[in-house]
Amino acid sequence: MSTPTVPSVLFVCVHNAGRSQMGAAFLTHLGGDRVQVRSAGSAPADTVNPAVVEAMAEAGIDISAEIPKVLTVEAVRSSDVVITMGCGDACPYFPGKRYLDWTLTDPAGQGVAAVRPIRDEIERRIRGLLAELGIEASA
Repeated sequence: MSTPTVPSVLFVCVHNAGRSQMGAAFLTHLGGDRVQVRSAGSAPADTVNPAVVEAMAEAGIDISAEIPKVLTVEAVRSSDVVITMGCGDACPYFPGKRYLDWTLTDPAGQGVAAVRPIRDEIERRIRGLLAELGIEASA
């Protein structure tokens, strides 16, 4: 009996400090070990946006220890699904990968009140992605 492969999803935005961090956190939280999750930025910030950390804490997910990571060709190559969130042309393209471009407001410089609707939209899209992948959300 063969072991089913776990799908791998990469979230990419410019700074890896907001949208991609929220996407990765929701997918990890809701998908558990049934999906492999990565996030990266084409020009990563030094820290995750504090308003994003606060908004995610309100949703019961602690991302305070996350650190923005630089986007690598290898990260894209080893992912099944690449979800871009406003990284423009900085994302490398590989044939055979599934690319989704999620147009979302950039939370940079925004307070937590402005981040909440972005967070909620990302969660909605993550739940839809899990359904497409045939993975039941665990929360």
